[in-house]
Amino acid sequence: MSDSEYILVVDDDPDVLGTLMRALKRQGFDVGTASSGDEALRILPGRIPDLIILDVIMPGLTGFEVCERIRGEPQYDQVPILFLTARGQTDDIVTGLDAGGDDYVVKPFELAELQARVRALLRRSERDTLRSNAQIQVGSLTLDSDTCQVQAGDSESIQLTSTEHRLLRYLMEHINQALSPGHLLEAVWGYPPSTGDPDLVRAHIRNLRSKLDRLQQNAKFIKTIHGVGYMINADT
Repeated sequence: MSDSEYILVVDDDPDVLGTLMRALKRQGFDVGTASSGDEALRILPGRIPDLIILDVIMPGLTGFEVCERIRGEPQYDQVPILFLTARGQTDDIVTGLDAGGDDYVVKPFELAELQARVRALLRRSERDTLRSNAQIQVGSLTLDSDTCQVQAGDSESIQLTSTEHRLLRYLMEHINQALSPGHLLEAVWGYPPSTGDPDLVRAHIRNLRSKLDRLQQNAKFIKTIHGVGYMINADT
């Protein structure tokens, strides 16, 4: 782990800010803090973070709104965003992922769990930087890893988030394999075994299916294998 890795923590609770800052610094990270979404957006251009930890419920701009604004700037496209939320309902998770988040941790949380998520997101980001930008095709689906865009046949391309791209690419690279949520958490998110929430995978699959359905309705590009997990449909 490099000392140059910089994490921006955004939370209106000073106790949470202090706890995370101390814990992350002990891990060798440089840490910046902001107590509101507006403050985070003001200081963001000064140094592009390697990762952002973002509280959802704050005075003024919510974490979801801050995330959407960050994702609207191309220079921050590949910066992993980890939400802190007191609400772990599926609708809240989907809202965060739609805004461009990569993962979430529900408060109250264990520091060891959060630190494991942070390390995994940073490792994944490094792998993405080194990965080839070649296209991959399965059936009528073509995924462009350079642009994070996908199309079906001659359809218009649809933009994916960086996590949706990683998830779809992994499925496309493992044709005819049913992949469990636990396996995907390890392979796509980089989490150690038994770390991470399977609902995170389910929410991303739900979003991904919704986008792919816009390319070709009822094509069922991603199949659910009941009791096992998910598999790319190579016959579409």
